[in-house]
Amino acid sequence: MSHLVILPLLLPLLAGIVLLLLRGSATELHRLINLAATLGLVAVAVILLMQAGEGQVQVYRLGNWSAPFGIVLAVDRLAAFMVLVTALLATGVLLHGVRHDSYFHVLFQMQLFGLNGAFLTGDLFNLFVFFEVLLIASYGLLLLGGGRNRTRAGLHYVVLNLIGSILFLFAVGTLYGVLGTLNMADMAVRLAELPESELGVVRTAGFLLFAVFALKAALAPLHLWLPGAYGHTSAPVAAIFAIMTKVGAYAILRVYSLLFGPDSGPAAGLLDPWLVPLALLTVAAGTLGMLASRRLSEQAAYLVVVSAGTLLTAFGLGGTDAIAAGIYYLAHTTFAAAALFLLADVVSRARGEYADRLVTGPDLPRGQLLAGLFLLIAIAVSGLPPLSGFIGKWLILQSSIGNPWMIWVLAVLLLTSLLGVMGLARSGSQLFFDTDGWAEAGPATRLSDLAAPLVLALLGIALVVYAGSLYEFSRAAATQLVQPTAYVEAVLQAADAGRVR
Repeated sequence: MSHLVILPLLLPLLAGIVLLLLRGSATELHRLINLAATLGLVAVAVILLMQAGEGQVQVYRLGNWSAPFGIVLAVDRLAAFMVLVTALLATGVLLHGVRHDSYFHVLFQMQLFGLNGAFLTGDLFNLFVFFEVLLIASYGLLLLGGGRNRTRAGLHYVVLNLIGSILFLFAVGTLYGVLGTLNMADMAVRLAELPESELGVVRTAGFLLFAVFALKAALAPLHLWLPGAYGHTSAPVAAIFAIMTKVGAYAILRVYSLLFGPDSGPAAGLLDPWLVPLALLTVAAGTLGMLASRRLSEQAAYLVVVSAGTLLTAFGLGGTDAIAAGIYYLAHTTFAAAALFLLADVVSRARGEYADRLVTGPDLPRGQLLAGLFLLIAIAVSGLPPLSGFIGKWLILQSSIGNPWMIWVLAVLLLTSLLGVMGLARSGSQLFFDTDGWAEAGPATRLSDLAAPLVLALLGIALVVYAGSLYEFSRAAATQLVQPTAYVEAVLQAADAGRVR
């Protein structure tokens, strides 16, 4: 049992505690500890990914208590991949948000603690616990700095997520009452043998869980909280929140491939009639919101909704090819959306009182440099060739061929992609070309201000350069999910080993 598995939890937790003990306003020490812990997380995530790439599922029993009674962490290809994407995103965001106050640094590490726990846990109740940790941290991050719009959006966000937490507990309690366990591997075994008389209760609990995860993933019609929350918070917070909807999508993929997959007996295929149409509706709703947006940051928030719908479309199609395409697209959209949020903040400061509103504004100092970076990020976000957005969407479209939803997937994704290109082209024209020589600009943009969005954009380019290897890894991760026997056996064999000892 390798202790490396628990380091993605211990690093941010210990760093957060140390940062909390360093009272007072943010200092260079706060920033150094935050950055060092995050870079350490990147190193650990790379090692875990290399180990998971060999196909072995690593299981860690906290306190050496065997499953299903103890807390279990499990690292397969997908979990390791999610931890690495989170760590890389966090590093890029810190390049932009390192000047925040001390509370930002504490909450940032607690957010990473909750995110990594959600990706690594093998227990449904502890998935709830880590959801609550990351949500509590996100409440504080969202409201940092105050302001009327931010407070109102934050209140909506808090209330909706509290309702989601209540539903989560109802679902968990119901499943425990029927199955007598909340270890997901153990639940998978028991669901396969579920008597017909208890099917209705389990399906109801499964739909409750889906509602909770759909809320986290911003799946329509539960997406309305996201544009306000992401569009009115600070740029580094919105950028790190780019991974938040992916937590909901990950939970749907993980829980429903294990508990309601093809080998789950009478409970199999619970979401088959629902996920794809709701995901396509999310893509359409997000695109319409993006076209109607009046600020670049608001447009970026709606593009997160679009990406959530596109990702869940891939997961809803099912099968190795579609899930692999979704995993590749997940990394792309996380980096691209975060880069757009950070660039919107740079543009807002450069335009002075005009901020990032899509109206005629001043000529920007270093405007050509800003426009070039915007073009690079816009190409990635909209899915134009040759960047990673095009590869991800092309893989999803290809995986839909032969699926009953093929016509709808092709029509919605292609049409909304075209509309997305039009909306971003309009924004770029208004921000960088439709200028008023008499309007007063803000302070000149420093090259260091562009470091964070540029790093995240370069991560997207790396997805293109190594697309072949990444897609092979994604296919292997998808195979583990479609055929979860190895995951279940690894957790339960660890349980047997624990009992023998």
